[in-house]
Amino acid sequence: MCGRFALIDPAEQLAMQFDLPTIADLTPRYNIAPTQPVLAVRQAQGNGGREWALLRWGLIPSWSKEIAIGNRLINARGETVAERPSFRAAFKRRRCLIPASGFYEWQKRGSGKQPIYISPANGGVFALAGLWESWSGADGSELETCTIVTTTPNELMRPIHNRMPVIVAPEDYDTWLASEPEPSLGLHLLRPYPSELMQITAVSTCVNNPRNEGPQCVAPI
Repeated sequence: MCGRFALIDPAEQLAMQFDLPTIADLTPRYNIAPTQPVLAVRQAQGNGGREWALLRWGLIPSWSKEIAIGNRLINARGETVAERPSFRAAFKRRRCLIPASGFYEWQKRGSGKQPIYISPANGGVFALAGLWESWSGADGSELETCTIVTTTPNELMRPIHNRMPVIVAPEDYDTWLASEPEPSLGLHLLRPYPSELMQITAVSTCVNNPRNEGPQCVAPI
C-alpha cells in the first residue's frame, strides 16, 4: 500500500515536469497522510488540457452515503481497479497524477518496523497514478477526493513491502489522464516501476506520527 508520502520539491520544478503554471503558495510537506489535502494533476473540463487540483486523500464514491468510507479507500489495487464498484467509474473517467518527492513504507526488522523513504534516483518527482471522484453530501456539500493505485513490488521494494504505488513515466502522462478512455487503455501502465530509477533511505521514526512535519522526516539515520 501507500499510506504516507512527501512533496518538497520547488514549485517551479513541478510546473516544468507537468507542463502547468507555477503554484505561488506551494508549501513543502514532508509527511502527507490520508484524509489530508493532496496536490494532483488532472484533465481540465472543456479544453482537454491539464490543471492542478487539491483533493482529499481517501476516495469517496459518488454513490456513497457516508464520508467515512474514504478512510478505507486510500489505495486501489491495480489488478481490480477496472472492475471494483468503488473505483471503476473513476478509472474510466477521472484519473489523475499525484506528484510525490518520495513515499514511505515500513520494513519489518526484528520486533519493530523501520521507516523507509523511497525517492527518485535521478531527481524530479514521482507521478503516482491516482483516481478522483466528486461527492455530494445530503446537506448539499461537495467534496473532491482521490486514491492512489498500487501494484506488486519491484526488486528494490520487495524486501520492504508487498505493494508499491503505480508510478507513471512522463511519456505516459497523457495516456493515463485520457478522458473516458477505452476500458483497457492504461491498464498496461499498472506495473512496477523500474528499480534502477528509485533509491531507498532509512529515516527516523519521526514520520510515524502524522502530526510531525519538517526535514527531519526524510533525514537519513
